Amino acid sequence: MYFAQHYLDCLSHASYMVGDTTTGQAVVVDPRRDISEYLADAEAHGLTIVGVINTHFHADFLAGHLELAAATGAWIGYGQVAQQHAEYEIRPLHDGERIELGDVVLQIMETPGHTPESISVLVFEHASDDVAYGVLTGDALFIGDVGRPDLLASIGVTADELGTLLYDSIQHKLMGLPDAVRVFPAHGAGSACGKNLSTERQSTIGQQRMFNYACQPMSEADFVAIVTEGQPSAPAYFLFDAIQNRKAHDVYAEDQTAPVLDRTAYEAAVADGAIVVDARDPQEFAAGHMIGAINVPEDGRFAETVGMVVKPDDKVVIIAPAGREAEVAVRLARIGFDQVVGVVPEIEAWLAETPERSTSASRLTAVQLAELLESDDAPVVLDVRNPGELVNGTVPGSLHIPLAQLAARIDEVPASTLVIHCAGGWRSSVAASYLRAQGRTDISDLLGGFSAWAAMKEPVA
Repeated sequence: MYFAQHYLDCLSHASYMVGDTTTGQAVVVDPRRDISEYLADAEAHGLTIVGVINTHFHADFLAGHLELAAATGAWIGYGQVAQQHAEYEIRPLHDGERIELGDVVLQIMETPGHTPESISVLVFEHASDDVAYGVLTGDALFIGDVGRPDLLASIGVTADELGTLLYDSIQHKLMGLPDAVRVFPAHGAGSACGKNLSTERQSTIGQQRMFNYACQPMSEADFVAIVTEGQPSAPAYFLFDAIQNRKAHDVYAEDQTAPVLDRTAYEAAVADGAIVVDARDPQEFAAGHMIGAINVPEDGRFAETVGMVVKPDDKVVIIAPAGREAEVAVRLARIGFDQVVGVVPEIEAWLAETPERSTSASRLTAVQLAELLESDDAPVVLDVRNPGELVNGTVPGSLHIPLAQLAARIDEVPASTLVIHCAGGWRSSVAASYLRAQGRTDISDLLGGFSAWAAMKEPVA
């Protein structure tokens, strides 16, 4: 058997290739959109990709099933519930169905709850094995967590309905497997598909039975309550991707590149309504940037965060760190943001040449914020952390709007002096630059975030 996990840190996404080295047949599970890595992997190991399985209609990225099918002629498989929604030909996979690649066998297990069509895939190294080598759990079971039942990917189904399905999938089906079965989920720490995902990339059923909070014996009502509480806010683009993954959309061409823009082309794109995304470090951005640019640093969860402050159909110009232009564009394509009209690789010269088109940004230390809060003209403090992070405390009197909700709730942000903070200073730069791009002016963000505030032993609520 050939078994490989392909992990993508920027989306905390895991996909898998399972093959039989005797017959040369392989299946890829939950692929991303840029598929060259799978094709190279298959060629290197003498495998032919005959099938693609998506464990569900993903919401956090655009899957690569159409790309792999176009490149290899592979069939596309989903749980049977998906066939009423997919707008392209699929192979409906039924509970208990076995897919023989040779001696290596895949067996389908329906595990709804994160979405109605969710499945897990048992991997048997030998057809005669009583215990599976592992189970690819998609977004049903994570290491340390389970898939949230409240995402918009499950259009038309309530969180309570899905929570009931998830309870059965976790407590009865997956926990009904032997302890030795390895667990290979579709996501790791950082994903918004859950709240407590581990940095580990594989586990066992036995370990999850012992240490995963959602796998402990409990009532259905307690299960639904505990898995829905404290979930991070979902980026707005999740609904777009969930729908796009149902559609027969255009396939992604990895060799396509966004053009490098000169000053004239840049100005024309902005005049045409393009959103400028500056992917440099927050400190570099604060020192100088083009007026109206939104700072989403490329060193973190770049694409996911862009999807919080930019719409999928917006035209985008990327200002990228030198040498990172292509990577930044690919990351946007992975979530289906294909409207990149061009990139600007070296902005520093432009900033120096045209000071009238550039500006700087205010960033405050925790000491400065404490002094301002004691003054007669105290600013409003805006906290853009996720709900689950508030257990660590808050700045007294602060307004809380998670970054993922900021665009939809901008009318709740007062038109006054603002100081914005997150946990460490990354998301606050995004939020501050977004609000400035919307016309707000008197805005600063907090260096070091709430961690810096708490380290000063300032009061917390």
